[in-house]
Amino acid sequence: MDAIPHRIDLAVKPEVTAFFDAPTNTISYVVKDPESSACAVVDSVMDIDYAAGRITHGSADAIIAHIKAHGLRLEWLIETHVHADHLSAAPYIQQKLGGRIGIGERITVVQDVFGKVFNEGTEFRRDGSQFDRLFKDGESYEIGGMTAFALHTPGHTPACMTHVIGDAAFVGDTLFMPDGGSARADFPGGDARTLFRSIRRVLQLPPETRLFMCHDYGPNGRDIQWETTVAEERAHNIHAKDGVTEDAFVAMREARDRTLGMPRLIIPSLQVNMRAGALPPPNDSGKVFLKVPVNAL
Repeated sequence: MDAIPHRIDLAVKPEVTAFFDAPTNTISYVVKDPESSACAVVDSVMDIDYAAGRITHGSADAIIAHIKAHGLRLEWLIETHVHADHLSAAPYIQQKLGGRIGIGERITVVQDVFGKVFNEGTEFRRDGSQFDRLFKDGESYEIGGMTAFALHTPGHTPACMTHVIGDAAFVGDTLFMPDGGSARADFPGGDARTLFRSIRRVLQLPPETRLFMCHDYGPNGRDIQWETTVAEERAHNIHAKDGVTEDAFVAMREARDRTLGMPRLIIPSLQVNMRAGALPPPNDSGKVFLKVPVNAL
Protein backbone atom coordinates (compact mmCIF):
# COMPACT_ATOMS: atom_id res chain seq x y z
CA MET A 1 0.00 0.00 0.00
CA ASP A 2 1.27 3.46 -0.88
CA ALA A 3 2.70 5.73 1.76
CA ILE A 4 0.71 8.62 3.22
CA PRO A 5 0.77 11.27 0.45
CA HIS A 6 0.81 14.41 2.61
CA ARG A 7 2.66 15.72 5.62
CA ILE A 8 0.36 15.50 8.62
CA ASP A 9 -0.01 18.80 10.49
CA LEU A 10 -0.74 17.73 14.04
CA ALA A 11 -0.85 21.37 15.11
CA VAL A 12 -4.23 21.66 13.35
CA LYS A 13 -6.81 20.33 15.79
CA PRO A 14 -10.33 20.41 14.38
CA GLU A 15 -13.20 20.67 16.83
CA VAL A 16 -15.18 17.44 16.50
CA THR A 17 -18.75 17.02 17.74
CA ALA A 18 -20.23 13.53 17.56
CA PHE A 19 -23.86 12.51 17.08
CA PHE A 20 -24.70 8.90 17.92
CA ASP A 21 -27.65 7.27 16.16
CA ALA A 22 -28.73 4.37 18.38
CA PRO A 23 -30.98 2.52 15.86
CA THR A 24 -28.04 2.07 13.46
CA ASN A 25 -25.10 2.39 15.88
CA THR A 26 -23.73 5.10 13.59
CA ILE A 27 -21.69 8.10 14.67
CA SER A 28 -21.95 11.25 12.54
CA TYR A 29 -19.62 14.20 13.03
CA VAL A 30 -19.53 17.95 12.68
CA VAL A 31 -15.88 18.87 12.09
CA LYS A 32 -15.13 22.57 12.67
CA ASP A 33 -12.12 24.62 11.67
CA PRO A 34 -10.87 26.08 15.00
CA GLU A 35 -9.87 29.32 13.25
CA SER A 36 -13.13 30.04 11.43
CA SER A 37 -16.83 29.17 11.29
CA ALA A 38 -16.30 26.63 8.49
CA CYS A 39 -17.29 23.02 9.11
CA ALA A 40 -17.94 19.67 7.47
CA VAL A 41 -20.42 16.92 8.26
CA VAL A 42 -19.17 13.33 8.05
CA ASP A 43 -21.50 10.34 7.56
CA SER A 44 -24.91 11.81 8.33
CA VAL A 45 -27.97 9.62 9.00
CA MET A 46 -31.51 9.77 7.59
CA ASP A 47 -34.07 7.98 9.74
CA ILE A 48 -36.25 5.21 8.33
CA ASP A 49 -39.00 3.08 9.82
CA TYR A 50 -38.38 0.23 7.43
CA ALA A 51 -41.51 -1.74 8.30
CA ALA A 52 -43.69 1.32 7.66
CA GLY A 53 -41.64 2.64 4.74
CA ARG A 54 -41.49 6.03 6.47
CA ILE A 55 -38.59 8.48 6.16
CA THR A 56 -37.98 11.15 8.83
CA HIS A 57 -35.10 13.48 9.64
CA GLY A 58 -34.71 13.73 13.41
CA SER A 59 -31.03 12.74 13.37
CA ALA A 60 -30.19 15.20 10.59
CA ASP A 61 -32.22 17.95 12.25
CA ALA A 62 -30.07 17.62 15.37
CA ILE A 63 -26.95 18.23 13.28
CA ILE A 64 -28.59 21.16 11.50
CA ALA A 65 -29.63 22.66 14.84
CA HIS A 66 -26.07 22.36 16.15
CA ILE A 67 -24.61 24.07 13.09
CA LYS A 68 -27.14 26.90 13.27
CA ALA A 69 -26.80 27.34 17.04
CA HIS A 70 -23.04 27.79 16.74
CA GLY A 71 -23.18 30.03 13.69
CA LEU A 72 -21.22 27.59 11.53
CA ARG A 73 -20.86 27.59 7.74
CA LEU A 74 -21.23 24.14 6.19
CA GLU A 75 -18.77 23.57 3.38
CA TRP A 76 -18.69 19.79 2.95
CA LEU A 77 -20.87 16.73 3.47
CA ILE A 78 -18.46 13.79 3.42
CA GLU A 79 -19.46 10.17 2.87
CA THR A 80 -16.65 7.80 3.84
CA HIS A 81 -18.28 5.09 1.69
CA VAL A 82 -21.62 3.76 0.45
CA HIS A 83 -23.07 2.61 3.76
CA ALA A 84 -25.05 -0.62 3.93
CA ASP A 85 -26.50 -0.08 7.40
CA HIS A 86 -27.95 3.43 7.36
CA LEU A 87 -29.30 5.95 4.89
CA SER A 88 -27.39 9.17 4.25
CA ALA A 89 -29.06 12.51 5.01
CA ALA A 90 -26.54 14.48 2.97
CA PRO A 91 -28.97 15.96 0.40
CA TYR A 92 -31.46 16.90 3.11
CA ILE A 93 -28.78 18.77 5.07
CA GLN A 94 -27.42 20.30 1.88
CA GLN A 95 -30.87 21.64 1.02
CA LYS A 96 -31.04 23.33 4.43
CA LEU A 97 -27.46 24.57 4.79
CA GLY A 98 -25.58 24.25 1.50
CA GLY A 99 -22.20 22.56 1.18
CA ARG A 100 -20.84 20.02 -1.31
CA ILE A 101 -21.34 16.25 -1.12
CA GLY A 102 -18.14 14.24 -1.60
CA ILE A 103 -17.23 10.54 -1.81
CA GLY A 104 -14.39 8.44 -3.21
CA GLU A 105 -14.13 8.14 -6.99
CA ARG A 106 -14.63 4.37 -6.84
CA ILE A 107 -18.30 5.01 -6.15
CA THR A 108 -18.68 4.23 -9.84
CA VAL A 109 -17.74 0.60 -9.16
CA VAL A 110 -20.37 0.37 -6.42
CA GLN A 111 -22.98 1.99 -8.66
CA ASP A 112 -22.25 -0.46 -11.43
CA VAL A 113 -22.55 -3.49 -9.15
CA PHE A 114 -25.71 -2.44 -7.33
CA GLY A 115 -27.28 -0.80 -10.34
CA LYS A 116 -27.42 -4.33 -11.73
CA VAL A 117 -28.53 -5.90 -8.43
CA PHE A 118 -31.49 -3.51 -8.19
CA ASN A 119 -32.18 -3.58 -11.95
CA GLU A 120 -32.03 0.21 -12.12
CA GLY A 121 -31.92 0.43 -15.90
CA THR A 122 -30.09 2.89 -18.11
CA GLU A 123 -31.68 5.94 -16.47
CA PHE A 124 -29.59 5.35 -13.32
CA ARG A 125 -26.28 7.16 -13.85
CA ARG A 126 -23.24 5.08 -12.91
CA ASP A 127 -20.68 7.88 -13.29
CA GLY A 128 -20.86 9.32 -9.76
CA SER A 129 -22.48 12.51 -11.03
CA GLN A 130 -25.04 12.45 -8.20
CA PHE A 131 -22.17 13.68 -5.99
CA ASP A 132 -20.52 17.12 -6.13
CA ARG A 133 -16.97 15.80 -5.75
CA LEU A 134 -15.32 12.44 -6.35
CA PHE A 135 -12.07 12.20 -4.40
CA LYS A 136 -9.01 10.51 -5.81
CA ASP A 137 -6.51 8.85 -3.50
CA GLY A 138 -4.43 11.54 -1.81
CA GLU A 139 -6.55 14.41 -3.11
CA SER A 140 -6.89 17.39 -0.79
CA TYR A 141 -9.68 19.88 -0.12
CA GLU A 142 -10.25 22.81 2.21
CA ILE A 143 -12.52 23.26 5.22
CA GLY A 144 -12.04 26.93 6.04
CA GLY A 145 -8.32 27.23 6.75
CA MET A 146 -7.83 23.49 7.25
CA THR A 147 -6.47 21.24 4.52
CA ALA A 148 -8.08 17.81 4.51
CA PHE A 149 -7.10 14.88 2.33
CA ALA A 150 -8.68 11.59 1.37
CA LEU A 151 -6.93 8.23 1.55
CA HIS A 152 -8.31 5.33 -0.46
CA THR A 153 -8.81 2.55 2.10
CA PRO A 154 -10.84 -0.17 0.34
CA GLY A 155 -11.63 -3.66 1.55
CA HIS A 156 -14.98 -3.13 3.25
CA THR A 157 -16.18 -1.62 -0.04
CA PRO A 158 -14.22 -0.56 -3.14
CA ALA A 159 -15.00 3.13 -2.55
CA CYS A 160 -14.00 3.47 1.12
CA MET A 161 -11.96 6.56 1.98
CA THR A 162 -10.36 7.74 5.22
CA HIS A 163 -10.48 11.53 5.56
CA VAL A 164 -7.53 13.09 7.40
CA ILE A 165 -8.06 16.60 8.78
CA GLY A 166 -5.18 17.91 10.89
CA ASP A 167 -4.69 15.57 13.84
CA ALA A 168 -8.01 13.79 13.18
CA ALA A 169 -8.90 10.98 10.79
CA PHE A 170 -12.38 9.70 10.00
CA VAL A 171 -11.98 6.04 9.12
CA GLY A 172 -15.48 4.98 8.08
CA ASP A 173 -15.76 1.20 8.40
CA THR A 174 -12.07 0.47 7.88
CA LEU A 175 -11.54 0.14 11.63
CA PHE A 176 -13.62 -0.17 14.79
CA MET A 177 -12.56 0.67 18.32
CA PRO A 178 -9.67 -1.55 19.51
CA ASP A 179 -12.02 -4.01 21.24
CA GLY A 180 -14.30 -4.06 18.16
CA GLY A 181 -11.62 -4.91 15.62
CA SER A 182 -12.59 -4.39 12.00
CA ALA A 183 -15.58 -4.30 9.68
CA ARG A 184 -16.73 -7.12 7.46
CA ALA A 185 -15.22 -7.59 4.01
CA ASP A 186 -17.76 -9.87 2.33
CA PHE A 187 -19.97 -7.37 0.51
CA PRO A 188 -19.69 -7.30 -3.31
CA GLY A 189 -16.32 -5.73 -4.07
CA GLY A 190 -15.05 -6.27 -0.53
CA ASP A 191 -11.87 -8.21 0.20
CA ALA A 192 -10.26 -9.14 3.51
CA ARG A 193 -6.68 -8.95 2.22
CA THR A 194 -7.30 -5.50 0.79
CA LEU A 195 -8.91 -4.43 4.06
CA PHE A 196 -5.84 -5.50 6.04
CA ARG A 197 -3.59 -3.44 3.81
CA SER A 198 -5.90 -0.44 4.16
CA ILE A 199 -5.85 -0.78 7.94
CA ARG A 200 -2.07 -0.84 7.94
CA ARG A 201 -2.09 2.27 5.77
CA VAL A 202 -4.26 4.10 8.30
CA LEU A 203 -1.96 2.94 11.07
CA GLN A 204 0.98 4.61 9.28
CA LEU A 205 -0.45 7.93 10.44
CA PRO A 206 1.36 9.52 13.42
CA PRO A 207 0.69 7.60 16.66
CA GLU A 208 -1.11 10.52 18.29
CA THR A 209 -3.55 10.95 15.40
CA ARG A 210 -7.12 10.88 16.67
CA LEU A 211 -9.23 8.24 14.91
CA PHE A 212 -13.01 8.62 14.72
CA MET A 213 -15.17 5.57 14.06
CA CYS A 214 -18.32 5.40 11.94
CA HIS A 215 -19.85 2.66 14.11
CA ASP A 216 -19.62 1.23 17.59
CA TYR A 217 -21.63 -1.61 19.10
CA GLY A 218 -20.44 -1.54 22.72
CA PRO A 219 -18.65 -4.93 22.80
CA ASN A 220 -19.10 -6.86 26.05
CA GLY A 221 -21.63 -4.33 27.31
CA ARG A 222 -19.31 -1.32 27.56
CA ASP A 223 -20.55 2.21 26.87
CA ILE A 224 -20.56 3.40 23.26
CA GLN A 225 -17.24 4.95 22.20
CA TRP A 226 -16.04 6.48 18.95
CA GLU A 227 -12.63 8.07 19.45
CA THR A 228 -9.24 6.43 19.83
CA THR A 229 -5.71 6.94 18.48
CA VAL A 230 -3.39 5.26 16.03
CA ALA A 231 -1.18 4.24 18.96
CA GLU A 232 -4.11 2.57 20.75
CA GLU A 233 -5.18 0.70 17.64
CA ARG A 234 -1.64 -0.50 16.93
CA ALA A 235 -1.26 -1.73 20.48
CA HIS A 236 -4.68 -3.20 21.17
CA ASN A 237 -6.88 -3.75 18.10
CA ILE A 238 -8.14 -7.31 18.51
CA HIS A 239 -8.01 -7.99 14.76
CA ALA A 240 -5.15 -5.90 13.40
CA LYS A 241 -2.74 -4.77 16.12
CA ASP A 242 0.98 -4.75 15.44
CA GLY A 243 2.26 -8.29 15.02
CA VAL A 244 -0.88 -9.70 13.38
CA THR A 245 0.10 -11.05 9.96
CA GLU A 246 -1.88 -10.45 6.80
CA ASP A 247 -2.63 -14.15 6.40
CA ALA A 248 -3.83 -14.48 10.00
CA PHE A 249 -6.10 -11.46 9.58
CA VAL A 250 -7.55 -12.79 6.31
CA ALA A 251 -8.26 -16.20 7.85
CA MET A 252 -9.95 -14.59 10.86
CA ARG A 253 -11.95 -12.05 8.84
CA GLU A 254 -13.21 -14.54 6.26
CA ALA A 255 -14.22 -17.06 8.91
CA ARG A 256 -16.01 -14.38 10.92
CA ASP A 257 -17.79 -12.97 7.89
CA ARG A 258 -19.27 -16.38 7.09
CA THR A 259 -21.17 -16.20 10.40
CA LEU A 260 -22.70 -12.76 9.82
CA GLY A 261 -26.18 -12.02 8.52
CA MET A 262 -26.97 -9.11 6.24
CA PRO A 263 -27.40 -5.68 7.88
CA ARG A 264 -31.05 -4.90 8.65
CA LEU A 265 -31.13 -1.83 6.41
CA ILE A 266 -28.93 -3.02 3.55
CA ILE A 267 -31.77 -3.01 0.97
CA PRO A 268 -32.87 0.62 1.42
CA SER A 269 -29.39 1.87 2.31
CA LEU A 270 -27.71 0.79 -0.90
CA GLN A 271 -30.48 2.10 -3.14
CA VAL A 272 -30.39 5.51 -1.44
CA ASN A 273 -26.68 5.90 -0.75
CA MET A 274 -25.51 5.03 -4.25
CA ARG A 275 -27.64 8.05 -5.26
CA ALA A 276 -25.80 10.35 -2.81
CA GLY A 277 -28.64 10.04 -0.29
CA ALA A 278 -31.50 10.66 -2.72
CA LEU A 279 -34.53 8.40 -2.86
CA PRO A 280 -35.23 6.51 -6.09
CA PRO A 281 -37.23 8.53 -8.62
CA PRO A 282 -41.03 8.37 -8.33
CA ASN A 283 -43.06 6.24 -10.71
CA ASP A 284 -45.69 7.59 -13.08
CA SER A 285 -48.16 8.01 -10.22
CA GLY A 286 -45.69 10.07 -8.19
CA LYS A 287 -44.99 7.38 -5.60
CA VAL A 288 -41.51 6.34 -4.50
CA PHE A 289 -40.65 2.67 -4.06
CA LEU A 290 -37.65 0.70 -2.81
CA LYS A 291 -36.97 -2.63 -4.48
CA VAL A 292 -36.25 -5.93 -2.74
CA PRO A 293 -34.15 -8.14 -5.04
CA VAL A 294 -34.85 -11.81 -4.35
CA ASN A 295 -31.85 -14.12 -3.94
CA ALA A 296 -29.51 -11.42 -5.25
CA LEU A 297 -27.44 -10.49 -2.19
